[in-house]
Amino acid sequence: LAKTLTLPEEIDLTGEEPRIGVFVCDCGINIAGVVDVPSVVEYAKTLPHVALARENLFSCSQDNQEKMKEVIRENRLNRVVVASCSPRTHEPLFQETLQSVGLNKYLFEMANIRDQDSWVHAGDPESATNKAKDLVRMAVARAGFLTPLKEKRIPITTRALVIGGGIAGMSAALGLADQGFEVVIVEKEDHLGGLARDLTTTIEGEDVQRHLAELLERMNRHDKIQVLTRSLVVGFGGFKGNFYTEVMVGPGMYPRKIEHGVVILATGANEYVPTEYMYGTDPRVMTQIQLGKRLEVKGAEDLNQVAMIQCVGSRNEENPNCSRICCQSAIKNAIHIKDLNPEAEVWILYRDIRTYGLLEDYYTEARKKGVKFFRFSQDQPPLVESNDDGLSLLFTDHVLQRELRMPVDILALSAGMVAADTDELASILKLPRTEEGFFLEAHVKLRPVDMANEGIFLCGTAHGPKLLKETTAQALAAASRAATFLSQPEIVLSAVTARVDPDRCASCLICVRVCPYDVPKINAEGVSEIDEALCHGCGICASECPAKAIELGWYEDQQIMSKLDSLLEGVL
Repeated sequence: LAKTLTLPEEIDLTGEEPRIGVFVCDCGINIAGVVDVPSVVEYAKTLPHVALARENLFSCSQDNQEKMKEVIRENRLNRVVVASCSPRTHEPLFQETLQSVGLNKYLFEMANIRDQDSWVHAGDPESATNKAKDLVRMAVARAGFLTPLKEKRIPITTRALVIGGGIAGMSAALGLADQGFEVVIVEKEDHLGGLARDLTTTIEGEDVQRHLAELLERMNRHDKIQVLTRSLVVGFGGFKGNFYTEVMVGPGMYPRKIEHGVVILATGANEYVPTEYMYGTDPRVMTQIQLGKRLEVKGAEDLNQVAMIQCVGSRNEENPNCSRICCQSAIKNAIHIKDLNPEAEVWILYRDIRTYGLLEDYYTEARKKGVKFFRFSQDQPPLVESNDDGLSLLFTDHVLQRELRMPVDILALSAGMVAADTDELASILKLPRTEEGFFLEAHVKLRPVDMANEGIFLCGTAHGPKLLKETTAQALAAASRAATFLSQPEIVLSAVTARVDPDRCASCLICVRVCPYDVPKINAEGVSEIDEALCHGCGICASECPAKAIELGWYEDQQIMSKLDSLLEGVL
């Protein structure tokens, strides 16, 4: 069962001298197998302001956490240094330990003697031990200058904005609305559905139109969802939990301002419009989506020879990436044709077949049904000829090493996905994109549906080409992440933010230019102003400011310089 963490009132340390506790971790044998930990502990005891130093087997274990709390209370420690592993993974845990005994979480420092020492100097224990002492000395020096920092708490607007009304957008909206959150969907077209409106079935046989109709029905009768069609985002501001978006709504383009706590981007993608293989000049040349619709309407009784060409608009100089969905689309249609007309000849010309995961079974099924696969190379693409009798396809067979000609009734091009036109939207929301124009997640493994800007999430083909089930899964993941924000009564703003001394500011605009998040502004008084709610705490502005007018909380000049002075102790 989940437990609510109740924190005691923070202890007032005004006027108290630093009493630093140093905890040196063995990390099993990760550190102790290389570094002489007892020697480091004894050395730490000799450092200024250190009231206690001790060794822990695993500092992050629950037992040691409880022991650390007892030691902090008994010895009246008011600063803590933990020499162990990476702060990226364990800093929040130790900060919580400090808070549980009434200490400010920012009165904490870590010395990374595992990643930066024992792991990289495993062959030289003596040097590793000396380096561990240096790192601990630096951490203690900084800890002596740490001061309590206050974090602000701001109420959250418990409404979500979903941009895009395709399968991804609707799935994400329903995922949130079913949990009781208000959702506003902004869709630029006059209807919902996106690219799914042109799809027929998935390779697994799921009826896309029926699934779409079910989503639309749920959307229409949900009292928590409001849909704005024929609407465009024209302005955006605020910060996580308290955004506002300016939208031009409907055919009249009347302005509306929407306040919301999170954003889910589901702007979708488009099918690549081929310029190759006579597409657009001969009606017998079509894309896989168009072929799927034709098979639904006309069947395949009149088809004797059908050819398909893979990687159209993908894996070339203009677009070097695989579109992921093309092979499945071709094999799906090929199997459908053979099911409707077993006598029809179906040829698939490919460079590589990429039916990943269990989709490989459908590739095997297609071959068993008689679908023929011919490989070609990029430097020798197929040629298409048209005459009154039909289409002819010329290509060099990879195995026979000879040119083949085949007459075809229909030529289907496996066109990839291209990003929707999101240049303006990306500029308004200040969001990063890939070279291909798809929105870029914060971290492919750790934050796969988060954008770099907190409170903004991503799903569907706005992120890259995806199958329907992948789109739905990612949409629900984005809704789940958004719900973690909206379910909180308030958000806590980090105290690690930049602040400006207006008396020192020279209005040189360097901070405005270097900030990757476009946060610093020049206010009416002509000096730089940084909104702490928007600041990401990267510290670039503080390091670049020539007037030293900007300082980053928890990384103040005195704290950083004390570490450097300690490092160079006895050298300069």
